[in-house]
Amino acid sequence: MKKTILIIALTLIFFIDANAQVEFKVVTSVESIVPMGLGRSRLISGNEEKDYKEYTSTQTEDDNGRNKSDRSEIRVKDFDETKLLNFYNVAGIRFQNIAANDALITSKINTMIIEGWELAFVTSAVESDSGKGDGNGIFITRYIFKRNKQ
Repeated sequence: MKKTILIIALTLIFFIDANAQVEFKVVTSVESIVPMGLGRSRLISGNEEKDYKEYTSTQTEDDNGRNKSDRSEIRVKDFDETKLLNFYNVAGIRFQNIAANDALITSKINTMIIEGWELAFVTSAVESDSGKGDGNGIFITRYIFKRNKQ
């Protein structure tokens, strides 16, 4: 009898786990590396869901696959925007700003973990000053979270 109950319990656990659906959420930090503190740095988290299929077209030789939808429809207007500090100020790189940004990003990650999200992936990139006359640049990081759908 105990073996039968154990087998049923294990079967149920496997069945429930095998059918668990996962959802993902992306949080993006954009940190300015523009000299003199002129850039804008933010932590962005969208609250709207979008179906990429509505904005996707198939490329063919005949029609170049142009999607007829208005690009403004893609924009998300419901999102959280947390102000971050820029990496640079008038005096140059500001390590205190980096530490402040780390504290805010850590707070966001900790809050999401409390809400049941798991940090699955982190990816980052930089577009930096490319030489004389180019004072633009950003450091972007995407935090990809996942959790079982509720």
